[in-house]
Amino acid sequence: MSQANEIETLARQLSDCATALHRRILLAMRQPATAQAQIQALFGREVALRMCANGLYLDAARLAAGGLGPAQQQVLAVTARASVALEKIEQIKDVFDFSAELLALGAALASGKPEHLLKPLENLKHRLDDRHAAAP
Repeated sequence: MSQANEIETLARQLSDCATALHRRILLAMRQPATAQAQIQALFGREVALRMCANGLYLDAARLAAGGLGPAQQQVLAVTARASVALEKIEQIKDVFDFSAELLALGAALASGKPEHLLKPLENLKHRLDDRHAAAP
């Protein structure tokens, strides 16, 4: 198992723990004897667990992206363009389509397999180019 996979597994486990804690908090809220301060403290701990898990997911993605080599600069450039374009999209259908391309790219990055990156990267570049060509 690669280091990125191990970190992602740990992140998933922490996220699962946070979900279990959330379910337990919901049960505690139904019991009148549970103090509001206790419930708030538990929610705070749940949020902290989720933040730790999210940070680990980010670390795993960085490790996976580190193996991209020259494609990394292309990914950075395209995602920067995508961020700007996403702010300007007016039709919700286009937002869904655009976000699907971004998610496909994110999944390819998270896989840690550079060979899976080309298709989603090209799809996103084409969508950006089409938006640019259609702009007045």
